[in-house]
Amino acid sequence: MKKLFGTDGMRGEAGRFPLDVETIRTTGRSLARQLIEKATGAQPRIIVGRDTRESGFWIEEALIEGAREAGAVCESAGVITTPGVAFLTRTLKASAGIVISASHNPYRDNGIKIFTNTERKLDETTERRIEKDIYEATEKRSTGELSTSQAQARQSGGEIAGDADLRARYLDYLTDEVSANLRLDDLKLVVDCANGAATDYAPAVFERLGAQVIAINNRPDGRNINLDCGSLHLEHLQRCVVKEKADLGVAFDGDADRSLFVDRRGETVDGDATLWVLAGALAERNMLAGNTIVATVMSNIGLELAVKSRGWNLLRADVGDKYVLEKLIETNASLGGEQSGHIIFPRESLAGDGIRTALHLLRRVRETNHALHELVEGFVSYPQVLVNVRVKEKRPFDEVPSVRQAAQKTEEQLGGRGRLLLRYSGTESLARVMIEGEKKDEINRLANDLAGIIRGELGEA
Repeated sequence: MKKLFGTDGMRGEAGRFPLDVETIRTTGRSLARQLIEKATGAQPRIIVGRDTRESGFWIEEALIEGAREAGAVCESAGVITTPGVAFLTRTLKASAGIVISASHNPYRDNGIKIFTNTERKLDETTERRIEKDIYEATEKRSTGELSTSQAQARQSGGEIAGDADLRARYLDYLTDEVSANLRLDDLKLVVDCANGAATDYAPAVFERLGAQVIAINNRPDGRNINLDCGSLHLEHLQRCVVKEKADLGVAFDGDADRSLFVDRRGETVDGDATLWVLAGALAERNMLAGNTIVATVMSNIGLELAVKSRGWNLLRADVGDKYVLEKLIETNASLGGEQSGHIIFPRESLAGDGIRTALHLLRRVRETNHALHELVEGFVSYPQVLVNVRVKEKRPFDEVPSVRQAAQKTEEQLGGRGRLLLRYSGTESLARVMIEGEKKDEINRLANDLAGIIRGELGEA
């Protein structure tokens, strides 16, 4: 049985399995039944929210319909960020929170993420049971897959507006609790909403705190989410920050659980650099637990070297906020995140929130009276090269003598001023050779030499 839930929920093209109407209804029913079992018969309460994709409303309707059939009470927050749903699920002590979003993917895709009331993603045991129910239901149906147009035609209720009080509760949390004693008067910000879930939240939060806000990509039409904008496409934001002489710019992805920044000079500040700045803020308050930061295997070696220069520790987790969170909890660290801009403050919340990250960064700007480019000093991002090799089998690299020896030789040549990451893709038949170092020409040569050896030993004929 193929797994449907990945590290960030269940995702695919809207209207096609597993995001066709009948499968979505089955997902809602299965989740509700399991929640009832865990609560020994008590009626579960589920909070549901979505981003701005045109498929979001009919997916939400089908999901709620299935959950209600099984006995759950469902409340919709309408369009809201992923961390907004996680926050509401925790503070309202709901049984579960469901986000309908495909994060940074194009509008044709969508997904279902499920949170518990601790703000953690759904446990794998429950995910496997939902998958089992989905496959059993699929076998019983004879109609086959529904297309997107057919799926929409099956819906009768129209778009769900959602509870405005739920959305207001999240907005108040950001402006009153996260932003306590923070004022942004005299700051000029450019905010790229990615035509996504941040549109009705991020500009409002910053304006309430006194900032002059120029919002861009803030007119979602159901199909323009992440389209040449947001955290994956910073070029427009960079130009706008320089043109408007803004103090900084911030870009969100479609569901606003991550944020990336642009300083007043138009230079980008990624998640690694953001971790560096925020770690400094926590350290000054003696709140950087164990002097430790959790990053991922893809975080730049520049972060590792900068952290070591301060006498701090850097721990690396697998790629994915799920794994960053696991490492944070395991080590009791107080700050972690990804290069993509997904930052977690586990003392505040177990869910990454791009708006919260921006507020913490702006607090640092305010309390130090330094521009963002000054705060980033001490962090240098090293050149990075990634070479993919299509392989016929995924043998452990250590079991291939020539590859093992070449990798060891490469690491020796890099010394302590570079890094080799050799791994297989989790979704494709690819070996990935990633090398970071001070000299782009050198790491290009090393990466291609190692890729050639892998191709000779494991590559497709």
